[in-house]
Amino acid sequence: MLLLASSLAQTRKSAAGAPRSNVYPIQEGFVDANGVLTYYTIVGKGEPLMVVHGGPGASHDYFLPYLLPLARTNKVIFIDERGSGRSEKLQDVSKYTVENMVEDVEAVRQALGLGKVNLLGHSYGGVLAQAYALKYQKNLSHLILGSTFASTSAMNQVLANEKQSMEPEARQKLQSLEDAGLFGKGKPWEKNRYPNDYAVLAWGDGYFPYLYQNRPDPNYDPAGGNTTTSWDLYREMWGSHGEFVIDGNLKSVEYTDKLSGIHVPTLVLCGDHDESDPSLSRTMHDKISGSKLVILPKSGHMTFVDQPDMFMQTVNGFLHGK
Repeated sequence: MLLLASSLAQTRKSAAGAPRSNVYPIQEGFVDANGVLTYYTIVGKGEPLMVVHGGPGASHDYFLPYLLPLARTNKVIFIDERGSGRSEKLQDVSKYTVENMVEDVEAVRQALGLGKVNLLGHSYGGVLAQAYALKYQKNLSHLILGSTFASTSAMNQVLANEKQSMEPEARQKLQSLEDAGLFGKGKPWEKNRYPNDYAVLAWGDGYFPYLYQNRPDPNYDPAGGNTTTSWDLYREMWGSHGEFVIDGNLKSVEYTDKLSGIHVPTLVLCGDHDESDPSLSRTMHDKISGSKLVILPKSGHMTFVDQPDMFMQTVNGFLHGK
C-alpha cells in the first residue's frame, strides 16, 4: 500500500508538472546589444518564426490577436524594433536605420540561441526582412515578405497615386495642411506629431480604402497613430512632409536589383487592394528566383485581418508544406 501510494503521488506530481499540449506560455525579455535594449516576446511550439513589424515606429501589438494561431505550429518570436513599442528609445535619432535594425534582429536571434529561423516581415518590416536576408540569409530557413516594397522610389509613386485617388475636397484640405508644414504647431504636446485633422485625412480618407476590404476593423481610429507611433523614429525614417512621400532615411532603400541574390525559399504576400500595391509584390517575386507570390482577394494592407484563414493557410502551407 505504501508503495502504491508513493507511486500514485509521484504520478500526480509528474502530471501536474508536465506542460499541457494546449497551453502556450509566454516568454518575454530584452536583449541588450548594439547599444539598445530590444524587447521580445515568444509564444508557441515548433520551428522559430521571427516577426518584424511595420511603421516604421509601430510595435508588434498590431499583430495581436490576429497572428496568434501561428503559435499552434510555430515558435513565434515577436520583437519591437529599436525606438518602438517597449524597446529602448535612443537620444541620437540618426541611429534609427534599417541597417542598425538588421543587426538588432541578428542580436536577438543569437542571444536566444534560435539557430536558423523563418522570418516574416510586414509593411516596413518587410523592408527590414529583405535587408536582413541580403546580409544574413545563411541564418534563414524561409523568408516571408508581406505587403511591402523593395524600392522607395516605386513606393513613392504608389503613394502619389493613392493621394490622387482621394476625394477632391479631402485631398485639397490635406494638401493645404502639408503646404503649411505639419510640425511645430498647436499645443506644446502636439508640436512633434501630425495635427489631428491631418491624421484623419491621411490615415482615414487617404489610407483606409487600402488598409481593409473584407473585414474593416470597427475599432480603427485614423487619429490613433498620433499616440501609438514613435514619432522621433518615424520622422527620421519616413520624413516630415506627410504620409504620401517617403523622404527620410528610408529613401535609401533600393533593393530591387539585389533581390536576385536571395536564394532561400521566399513567399511574397499582399492584398489585392493593398496600400503596398500588388505591382510591388510582383516585382519582388520576379526578382527572387523560385519565390511564391500570393495575392489575397478582397484584402487591403492588413491581410491577416481581412482574410485570417487564408493568411494562416498560406503562411503555414509555405512553412510546413501543407
